[in-house]
Amino acid sequence: MAANVSHLRRWFAAGAILVALIVAGAYVYARWRFSLAKIFIPGKINVQIQQSAKEFTISKSEQGRTIYTIRASKAIQYKTGGHAELEDVTITVYGRDSVRFDQIYGKKFEYDPNTGMVVARGEVQIDLQANPEGTAQPDQAIPKELKNPVHLVTSGLVFNQKTGDAYTPEKVEFTVPEATGSAVGARYTEKTGILELASQVNMLVAGEIPSHLDAAEGVVAKNSRQIDLQKPHVTRGPEQLDSDHGTIFLRANNAVDHAVATGNVHIQIHGKSRMDAHSEKADLLLNEDHPTLAKAILSGNVRMESTGQQAANAQAGRVTLNFTGKNLLASARAEENVHMVEHRLPPNSPHSATQASTQDIEITAPAIDFLMNQGRNLQRATTSGAAQIAFLPADPTSGQKTVVTAGKFDATFDERSHLQTVHGAPDAKVTNSVLGHPDRTSTSQQVDASFLPAGGIDALTQDGNVVYKDDQRQAWGDHARYTPSDQMLSLTGLPRLVEGGVSTTAHRIRVNRSTGEGFAEEDVKTTYSELKAQPNGALLAASSPIHVTSRKMVTHKYPAVATYTGNARLWQDANVVQAPSIEFDRDRRRIVAHGTANETISTVLMQADKSGKSTPVLVTSRALTYEDGKRQAHYEGNVVVKSSDSTMTADNVDIFLQPRSTSSDSSASSTLGASRVEKILSQGHVILVQPKRRAEGEQLVYTSADERYLLTGGPPSIFDAEHGKVSGDSLTFYKRDDRVVVEGNAKSPTVTQTRVAR
Repeated sequence: MAANVSHLRRWFAAGAILVALIVAGAYVYARWRFSLAKIFIPGKINVQIQQSAKEFTISKSEQGRTIYTIRASKAIQYKTGGHAELEDVTITVYGRDSVRFDQIYGKKFEYDPNTGMVVARGEVQIDLQANPEGTAQPDQAIPKELKNPVHLVTSGLVFNQKTGDAYTPEKVEFTVPEATGSAVGARYTEKTGILELASQVNMLVAGEIPSHLDAAEGVVAKNSRQIDLQKPHVTRGPEQLDSDHGTIFLRANNAVDHAVATGNVHIQIHGKSRMDAHSEKADLLLNEDHPTLAKAILSGNVRMESTGQQAANAQAGRVTLNFTGKNLLASARAEENVHMVEHRLPPNSPHSATQASTQDIEITAPAIDFLMNQGRNLQRATTSGAAQIAFLPADPTSGQKTVVTAGKFDATFDERSHLQTVHGAPDAKVTNSVLGHPDRTSTSQQVDASFLPAGGIDALTQDGNVVYKDDQRQAWGDHARYTPSDQMLSLTGLPRLVEGGVSTTAHRIRVNRSTGEGFAEEDVKTTYSELKAQPNGALLAASSPIHVTSRKMVTHKYPAVATYTGNARLWQDANVVQAPSIEFDRDRRRIVAHGTANETISTVLMQADKSGKSTPVLVTSRALTYEDGKRQAHYEGNVVVKSSDSTMTADNVDIFLQPRSTSSDSSASSTLGASRVEKILSQGHVILVQPKRRAEGEQLVYTSADERYLLTGGPPSIFDAEHGKVSGDSLTFYKRDDRVVVEGNAKSPTVTQTRVAR
């Protein structure tokens, strides 16, 4: 809406000229009345009559100076009643101080000495001309130069020489260099000094764009130096002003001091876009040294509305407009609960397809100051007091909006008076509301908004102690940037993201306000705390925190799943998973890890050795899937399982872990939270290497309770450096006593049991 304030300067420029011309018209009429009154005073004192065959002259003088002179080509005085007629009359008025050279022309005048009435028969023309050099010139000397006299034409003039009152029911027309004007019916009352213009007051002002003023009636008060107009209507090209009443106040030199319009003040500007302004009152103040507008004040429920390509509206209790000497708007101040809305672009706009351009921008503040760029367009705007800027969606029923608040806003505008940037400080806050959802808020020391050329917000930037809250999600940082087009919030400067006991730090954190997705980059560290112990779980069943580090992270709010990539490492107590990529489901405590041709997945588990001491088991693979509720870790792709005394390789390996509730022996407690292996199932090209022993087969089952290995498929075989190679349909051997049980197939049912001596 602020963009259309600049249009007002054109109306006020025209208004200043029209006000000056109204005063000129009133002054002309008063001057005319004064001249006629002095002419028809009875000639008994200092009145000399000179008469010839062709003309006669009547003059009145005081203190050696001629006040007026009447010349007529013919005079007839009737004996009955002393009634007189003058023909082809020219009246020249010099004034008591000889500074005037006013002339009145008429074909015929009638004078009745009994009633004191002077009546002009037919048309009367009047030229009013100042003569500043009159005091220095000989008496009755014609001025050396006549400049732009005021010319009036009327008829039916009736002047009462006794009371000084004058009136005419006819049309009064006047012409000045800048304008022409008229009124129908006029009355002047000498006692009150009031000139009444009965009806149809109008004036036309010349210029590049002509201006026209109409009024139902007018009153000129000489004593109070003011002019009152009823129902004034001013037009200048596409601009119009209307009100119930208008008052023009004059200075001692009859120059306009200020003007006031009251009651239903309405300003209209038509063009590519239409602007309407309404108020209860408008005050116009002129400069003292030249007749140009200095200040305009709209007060009382001020409402402005612009329609067209860029619709907008505004409300305030008071609007003050300040002008330069050339009637150019220099600055403006809106105050008393200012409310402004710049509406979204219409559907046929070439830019309306973008999401940002479909927003309405709403500004509220106790007061706003505007600075103009040489009267052409808005340059800056500054709010006073706590203010807010709201961004509203195209669909008002969606219940979604973004509100920015701060202690003060400073705005800049482009050459089209569209918002370009906004800076808010201190105590900045951005609130995003969606119907049916908790508000999303971010606070900071300051906020900056940039806008698209087509309209709508481009980005919001916050600096200094940024705090973001979204339901249970919170984030901190020194710097934040929000882009409505993708609803992405980016945090830098030691950012931290916390949600439901999950805390993440990184060099940069981004949050999608729409989907709830979170992104972290560079030196990512996540801690899952506030966990409950899962008695039937294993690897991640403890209540102690789960930690994850990586180069990048992507988290999904629904469900609560996070994907870590780039040297990702997840651990709880002594249980560790490291991989190029780890997907972690917090609620299910589920891990899905992926490796590459050059980077494998490594997992650290625990099992008991011969002495009962827990020792680490390292597993590497290309893929891993683990869910704590099942206590099963599934490995695929070049799986390698290393313990303190053996190495096993296979295509696929499933490791089943003991429930945490059963891992309570003293040896296990020496390694905090370690998960113990219950069973291992290996398949595909299985190779087991132990000291002095190598076993091969297609499937190997290991049970930790009895430390037994069951090898099948291939057929299975065991090679011992001391006793050679043993094979069969299945081979069973034990870790503790080195026993091996060989079973044959249906064709060879014998069972061979061998004990290998050490």
